Amino acid sequence: MSERYVVAIDQGTTSTRCIVFDRRGQLVSLAQQEHKQHFPKPGWVEHDAMEIWRNVERLAPLALRRAGAGIEQVAALGIANQRETTVIWDRRTGVPIGRAIIWQDTRTDALVHELAERPGAKELEDRSGLPLATYFSGPRLRWMLDHTPGLQARAERGEVLCGTMETWLIWNLTRGAHVTDVTNASRTMLLDVRTLDWSADALDFFGIPRAMLPEVRASIGAFGTACEAFPGVRIGAALGDQQAALFGQTCFTPGEAKCTYGTGSFLLLNTGTELVQPAHGLLSTVAYQVAGSPACYALEGSIAITGSLVQWFRDQLGLISSAPEIETLARTVTDNGGCYIVPAFSGLYAPHWRSEARGVIVGLTSYITKGHLARAVLEASAWQTREVVDAMNATSGLTLKNLKVDGGMTSDNLLMQMIADVLDVPVVRPLAVETVSLGAAYAAGLAVGYWPDLDGLRQNWHIAGQWLPAMDPSLRDTEYANWRRAVERTFDWIQPG
Repeated sequence: MSERYVVAIDQGTTSTRCIVFDRRGQLVSLAQQEHKQHFPKPGWVEHDAMEIWRNVERLAPLALRRAGAGIEQVAALGIANQRETTVIWDRRTGVPIGRAIIWQDTRTDALVHELAERPGAKELEDRSGLPLATYFSGPRLRWMLDHTPGLQARAERGEVLCGTMETWLIWNLTRGAHVTDVTNASRTMLLDVRTLDWSADALDFFGIPRAMLPEVRASIGAFGTACEAFPGVRIGAALGDQQAALFGQTCFTPGEAKCTYGTGSFLLLNTGTELVQPAHGLLSTVAYQVAGSPACYALEGSIAITGSLVQWFRDQLGLISSAPEIETLARTVTDNGGCYIVPAFSGLYAPHWRSEARGVIVGLTSYITKGHLARAVLEASAWQTREVVDAMNATSGLTLKNLKVDGGMTSDNLLMQMIADVLDVPVVRPLAVETVSLGAAYAAGLAVGYWPDLDGLRQNWHIAGQWLPAMDPSLRDTEYANWRRAVERTFDWIQPG
């Protein structure tokens, strides 16, 4: 009998990938394609949803060909996706109504301020587990309905559909299944995170017609059978990318946490079947749900800008020619020279949630070199992680013992050491670096019996690297105090209206 595989579609912020995994959870082949980033106005970020779908169609046969596998050898398909990104399309033609609006987009800032003053705003936050912010899908969906003539009426008649990116991909893969999973639905502000269904009160608050929303399903279960790209293959799972990384890191026990370092960074702490009331700027979100079982929840701290700060340093400032060079440049100095960079390009996310904040560089003197700036770029990711961990410890009543990390930035050994130093806990990187796509594959394989249970998945997890804290406690305290003063300088830059 020929080898069987599981395939993950990892639909990220900058690229889409199809990855083939074997029964040991090892990567067999990968096919990747970047998609264009559209910036029509300051603070606006958009994607062409049709471009992303066409990329999936091209990548599917390429990934299988590189694996030396036929479509009949694919046991299941799982999807992980950029979460709050929102797309609306015509039910009949399948053509998107404009571009998808990305989770980083801040065009709804004024709308969010207005909504926050309305009756029911506090109840909305309690029900959804999320703060009213530009980050989430509900406000941008309202914005799209307001700024496209006739779209509200079409939505009420059921002529247009909406969803996050996994919904869009499943609709195209299956030729018409309009579904989402609980993890992605929990990022919209429209889901009651306790009942795991759309909240009538939230829909009324935003004025969003129920007819345009997808059906909410468990993350691990049945999403239909693909007709396109992977014809005949069962779609067994859909997860928001950060929940997929939590699953891929096998953080199945309450108290286990991971942080993914990519365009932004996202720290999730498994809280089990208990929904912990969010506080200190954290979110309560659905971690995953196996069909027929209670949902597992997580506390999340979302950081908007980490890896994209390195990209800015490379592309906008031209101080390095490739991302890995930043570690080499940062090692040319022993400290930051008194310079701190707070990358509030899209406002600040956890634990501050200040959408009006904008980035600052403070402490500049004639002594500062590009090496000091490079070090300040890396330290920004470390200190932002520290802020989130402090909030997580205070909210959960737990104390983080170690941090599992993944994502492209974990190849930077200096950054990993910085994070261990500022957190004062070990930082651990697994052997499998593709944890987002691996989590989607694990979930899909569980749905079809390719893997028997969670314990089997734990056996696939192996450590590849570990960094232990080595920073003097007094220096840690002084630098953290300086960082927090720098963060305060970002507040109140954008004035409402």
